[in-house]
Amino acid sequence: MMNGFLLLAQANGVGSLMGISMNYWILLGAFMLLGMLVSGRLRSKFSQYSKIPVPATGREVAEAMLRQNGITNVSVVSTPGKLTDHYDPRSRTVNLSEEVYHINSVAAAAVAAHECGHAVQHAQAYKWLTFRTKMVPAVQFSSRLMPWLFIGAFGFGVGGGSTLMLQLAVATFAVTTLFAIVTLPVEFDASRRALVWLESSGMAGRMEHARAKDALFWAAMTYVVAALSSLVMLIYYLMLLSGRRD
Repeated sequence: MMNGFLLLAQANGVGSLMGISMNYWILLGAFMLLGMLVSGRLRSKFSQYSKIPVPATGREVAEAMLRQNGITNVSVVSTPGKLTDHYDPRSRTVNLSEEVYHINSVAAAAVAAHECGHAVQHAQAYKWLTFRTKMVPAVQFSSRLMPWLFIGAFGFGVGGGSTLMLQLAVATFAVTTLFAIVTLPVEFDASRRALVWLESSGMAGRMEHARAKDALFWAAMTYVVAALSSLVMLIYYLMLLSGRRD
């Protein structure tokens, strides 16, 4: 769930290249700062809500939500690290970080239910999740190729680089930007499903439900910042490319 901030870093990793104007560095710095603030807020919220107990651990919440949605072919497993929670459609596993898996707190319940929201999406062939999954090979290819294309385009600051190379670089960047944008409805829908289930199951009372909603909101904001950052940078590169053509 917490890969949104990583998307931000990946999308802007090419910023170390030479030959880009000061406007780029201002935009990059602004979004990096915003990303850090949102990430810090998220960690603060989860630390706060990790101290508020609920009747079940994250593992128990996940297993109950899967069971009540008729999903019997998905396993709930513990994975090392902090905020490493995710759903893997290939292995059909809900992977919960150790503190979420073992702890009975509002934060753990919110995260576990959110990841199970992805499992429900998968089971129901939710269109945006299906589209995002189909994009993964293209995104992986683009992410590997993109830095080298930008290096070739800007030629380490020598000359102007190749316009064709820049066109290809911008095209690969557009793929990762589209992926970041498509991720938004997937994540928001998973949170919606999680909150609806937490309320209907009685797993969380009114106050706990409000806190779970707040925690998931800040988690979603990491994806929003990543997508917005990537979109703004794509527009910048398109303007740069347009300038080369003039």
